[in-house]
Amino acid sequence: MSRTFSIEVAKDYFNFASAHFLIFANGQREPLHGHNYQVSVKLEGELDRAGVVLDFISFKPLVKGICDSLDHRTMIQSQSPNLKLLQRAKEIEVRYKTQKIILPKSDVILLPLANTSTELLAEHVANMIRRGVKAKFHGAKIRALEVGVEEARGQRGIYRGDF
Repeated sequence: MSRTFSIEVAKDYFNFASAHFLIFANGQREPLHGHNYQVSVKLEGELDRAGVVLDFISFKPLVKGICDSLDHRTMIQSQSPNLKLLQRAKEIEVRYKTQKIILPKSDVILLPLANTSTELLAEHVANMIRRGVKAKFHGAKIRALEVGVEEARGQRGIYRGDF
């Protein structure tokens, strides 16, 4: 008989309020705007000797820290072929076609993404969780993870991948 075990965390404090804009498939840029994002995480794996996949108490601060790193920032997709970024000492200039957005450098987080969609944000958060779990939980036998990033109630992007 096959058995599968997983844990899921979706705490109210797994959130971040950030600004972003998408560039759609037709090349149009939406206006800069913000969301109050909510994050959920599911890890699937083998039970340890204590009968847990991963200890909730030790794992939750990792997710909270990732959310905090994105909080109150303007997220810019640094891998977009549609944008040119100019970094100066105190500001970042984002060029899109003939438009320029100039932001204080301290307000910006450059993400290694082609776009800041909820789907790609979920993958980015998942990659950060992967690194954090591997560094902190050496004996954990995680097989897969799923991350959801909700930008509005009932509207979320989900990433699922091997660990």
